[in-house]
Amino acid sequence: MYCGSGLGINPIYAERAAELGTVLAQNGHGVVYGGSKIGLMGKIADAVLEAGGEVIGVMPTHLQKREIAHASLTEIHFVESMHVRKAKMVELADAFIALPGGGGTMDEYFEVFTWAQIGLHEKPVILYNVNSFYDAILQHFQKMLEEGFIRTEQQPLIRVATTAEEVLSLLKKHG
Repeated sequence: MYCGSGLGINPIYAERAAELGTVLAQNGHGVVYGGSKIGLMGKIADAVLEAGGEVIGVMPTHLQKREIAHASLTEIHFVESMHVRKAKMVELADAFIALPGGGGTMDEYFEVFTWAQIGLHEKPVILYNVNSFYDAILQHFQKMLEEGFIRTEQQPLIRVATTAEEVLSLLKKHG
């Protein structure tokens, strides 16, 4: 799960993060995420835990105090760098979902999307487009397709959901 360490200005982001966490846990899915108790990260972790699900955090030690590590997780890994964090999250996760967030969220999303493009994994990579947050990126994906920078056969890698149920459906399609 990739998402912001902030809440954003619209309360819908926190509401949808909590809803997604609940739906995932109720359907037997755990969450691997950045390990923070603040922002959307904290909202989704709390919702999964409250619904009886498993939450694994992966946090670089230099962010431990700044992002305030979540103390109630099923498991937490403290790692030496953001590079190690991303690799550990890829190792532990069966799918990747990007909720609204900032540069870090985009960095993590595009890395796993690119890895899917070049065949390093076959796990689903999903943009959770809450409140049209990712519309501009989706327009840019269309431009990349039109201009030949994403091959037509790679278009199915661009997975988008606007509800928690759509996220769940995309996960089920993958198996």
